[in-house]
Amino acid sequence: DRLRKMADAALSQLQAPDAKKEEFRAYLSKAGVIDALTKVLVGLYEEPEKPANAIDFIKMTLGAPSGVDVDALKAENEQLRQKCDEMELKLAEAEKKLAEGSPDE
Repeated sequence: DRLRKMADAALSQLQAPDAKKEEFRAYLSKAGVIDALTKVLVGLYEEPEKPANAIDFIKMTLGAPSGVDVDALKAENEQLRQKCDEMELKLAEAEKKLAEGSPDE
């Protein structure tokens, strides 16, 4: 009987870390941490130009104030970059015409 109690005590000690891990995992899931980290890591994976410092990317993404739609900001940023590229092309064309002495009017 004494040996059985010792075996049960040893077994419970072995199971305790797993139970603690599972409890912690459930806490992280309930708090949305797992989803947030997954979203950040997927975002890093899908980033066309990988940042030089992945940790800074993660910090910056996770450090965004609450209520900020990072995906919307990324989409807006991409639209603005395209617009900037278009404007730079138009500027280059206008400068070329001006240099040639033929204004567009």
